[in-house]
Amino acid sequence: MDYKFDYLRELESESIFIMREVASQFQNPVILFSGGKDSILLTYLAIKAFYPARVPFPLLHIDTGHNFQETLDYRDWLVENYGLSMKVGYVQEAIDKGLVKEEKGYNASRNFLQTFTLLDELEKGKYDAALGGGRRDEEKARAKERFFSHRDEFGQWDPKNQRPELWNLFNGKKNFGEHFRVFPISNWTELDVWLYFEMEGFPLPNLYFAHERPVFERDGMLLADCDYIIKKPHEQVFVETIRCRTIGDMTCTGVWKSNAISLQEIIAEVATSRITERGGRTDDKRSETAMEDRKRQGYF
Repeated sequence: MDYKFDYLRELESESIFIMREVASQFQNPVILFSGGKDSILLTYLAIKAFYPARVPFPLLHIDTGHNFQETLDYRDWLVENYGLSMKVGYVQEAIDKGLVKEEKGYNASRNFLQTFTLLDELEKGKYDAALGGGRRDEEKARAKERFFSHRDEFGQWDPKNQRPELWNLFNGKKNFGEHFRVFPISNWTELDVWLYFEMEGFPLPNLYFAHERPVFERDGMLLADCDYIIKKPHEQVFVETIRCRTIGDMTCTGVWKSNAISLQEIIAEVATSRITERGGRTDDKRSETAMEDRKRQGYF
């Protein structure tokens, strides 16, 4: 018997247990899908958790309009091949209706506008639990998160008032209008995710593997060249071999120089890296508490 990946099976079992708890405790859950590896893992685990039945939750993608096209192509492939239900909320619609104001200038991003659209979609869908792919090792604000994260009627999170989770007992009780964010892969690390995908052989977006792409440098980070970012006069575009470690809005997703074209090479790269995967996210660098501030306001 090969014991190499036993702990991955334990993580898998824990995540599947939590998903089944959600199915038993809530009336109308939804899976938050970004197109990144963690939301892909979450979706794959949901497929395994309820097989041979279909996944009983729809997926919800908040489309900023500034996504990598590869993300959208993969999303559509995943939905079609696994018979999933997908709901999409569009930030552009909120902008057109004057509900949110688009940022201007060199550092403009729609990433922060996602919160309004997310909360609006959760309200319209009457979802009482939203499953997300957050992991505690990603960022200090996420390290504070419980598996079942209570949100008030405004979608806000109070990190000082979280419920205890002892002996795998989860309290999903809530008042009318409130909901929960649930994070089944909280205990996974970035390396665990890659090792699991290697073990399972599940296909991933090509953005995660080394490829050539026009990029430019800003504040010590590489950003993919696109029409959504206004470049400063001194910022020159050049072609580099890169890959993504985390995928979000193109305006805030830093890319990494890399020659890793296989999962084995990605695993070796991550295992020796001294920079976290979110070290290339410009949205986390706006302030020391950027992520926690967004989570308090209702962000994923």
